[in-house]
Amino acid sequence: MKEAKPSPSELALLKALWKQSPLSAREIHEKVKPELQWSYSSTRKTLDRMRDKSLVIQSEVHGIQVYKAALDKVETLAQYATDFATRVLELDGPLPIAMFANSKLMDEKELEELQEMLNAWPDAD
Repeated sequence: MKEAKPSPSELALLKALWKQSPLSAREIHEKVKPELQWSYSSTRKTLDRMRDKSLVIQSEVHGIQVYKAALDKVETLAQYATDFATRVLELDGPLPIAMFANSKLMDEKELEELQEMLNAWPDAD
């Protein structure tokens, strides 16, 4: 089952949540503010839209609304990589896993999982 691909701004929020979770809207905003350079209200509105699209899960901890990513990190990044390979580079096969080697977002186990997904990519339509 293929999930909706998050927009670039939604991806920024998801990356913050993949690194640390759960986070409040204020904590997420502080983490993405340097990249997105937008107001706190824009972060809240984006989180509400992401919740409605089932990209994040909202819950309450000690009276504070917190968020967790609902999308699997490796699957989402594999989807972005295959989309880039197809649409931008016009490749017939997956991108080499070596391009992800120095990722600050993925650990060794996740890189192995991504490699498996990318290897299966031509069959996954």
